[in-house]
Amino acid sequence: MKALEEDIKELIIASLSLEDLSPADIDAQAPLFVEGLGLDSIDALELGLALQKRFGVKLDGDKEAVRARFASVSALAAFIAAQRSEAAA
Repeated sequence: MKALEEDIKELIIASLSLEDLSPADIDAQAPLFVEGLGLDSIDALELGLALQKRFGVKLDGDKEAVRARFASVSALAAFIAAQRSEAAA
């Protein structure tokens, strides 16, 4: 899971042009929006597209489910791992 979290951190930095950050600067447990990284709704759209392209995940669902998936890097990693497990089954 740590490797997946690192991949997600690198994707966040690359897709949102956060060159002043390194993966080590992003706490996997910290919120991505408002506090924490301070991302906004435009960032969410860009990150969602990048996640779909990179990991082939589907981000559909109700608003609360999607919000929970984007809560933190670890939440995204858990979601992606679950999607991969479902696809493999």
